[in-house]
Amino acid sequence: MEIRELTTETRRREAVPILRQLWSDTEPDDVLEWIGDDEYSLFGGFVDGELVGVAGVLVTHLLHHSRHAWLYDLVVDESHRSEGYGTLLVEFIEQWADERECEYVILASPREKERVHQYYQNQNYERWGYVIEKEL
Repeated sequence: MEIRELTTETRRREAVPILRQLWSDTEPDDVLEWIGDDEYSLFGGFVDGELVGVAGVLVTHLLHHSRHAWLYDLVVDESHRSEGYGTLLVEFIEQWADERECEYVILASPREKERVHQYYQNQNYERWGYVIEKEL
C-alpha cells in the first residue's frame, strides 16, 4: 500500500465517501470543510491506484500529554476491511508523529465500539481515561 498526504481539494474530495462511513450523519460538504483545516493532515492509503483507507491527524500540545498527534479519523473502506490496511495506516501515523517529535498518538472512540477498542489495544494502545463532552 502506498500512503501519501491528500493535499489538494480533489484528493480530499475522494476521501469523503470513506470518511462518511465513520461520520455517516455528516453532510459531504461539511466533511470536506473540516478536513481542509490548515493544521489537519489527511493521509490516504492507495492499492493499485484505488483509495482504500484514510487517516486524519493533528499535532497539538496539552499539559498532561505534551506534544502529541491526535488521530481523529482512521477509516478503511468497508470493502477492504480486515486486509491489514488499517494497521499500515496506524503504523504510518506513528512514524509520522515520531518524526515530528510527538510523544504520543492519541485518539477517542465511542464507548460502545468495543471491537475498535480491542483493535487499538492489539496495536499496544492503552485506555488512559475518558473523553467527556457537552454539546453546545
